[in-house]
Amino acid sequence: QVQLVESGGGLVQPGGSLKLSCSASGFTVDTSTVRWYHRAPGSQRELVASLADGGRPIYGNSVKGRFTITRDNAKKTVELQMTNLRPEDTGVYLCNIFFVGGNDYWGQGTQVTVSS
Repeated sequence: QVQLVESGGGLVQPGGSLKLSCSASGFTVDTSTVRWYHRAPGSQRELVASLADGGRPIYGNSVKGRFTITRDNAKKTVELQMTNLRPEDTGVYLCNIFFVGGNDYWGQGTQVTVSS
């Protein structure tokens, strides 16, 4: 069964850290591009970070220097290390894995709330 499952969300105080994980099953992630998106309450989703297989990470302007995306093809996992979190980082974080010219997979998302 093809599936992406995110985990690691939760409630954190401003300035805190969280690590999100995305686990793929039912397909291999080699040659894919992996991405994390953020959907703030009442807003469209926006790209947070992207990492092509063998490529260099790309980050949205609002998270540069604070977030780090990594991938492990053997474990079929994608992680997003988030530091120095801000209230505006609150929202649902979605994992996306896609293949150019091919399949496009999405997870259900994990909620991150940054609040004191």
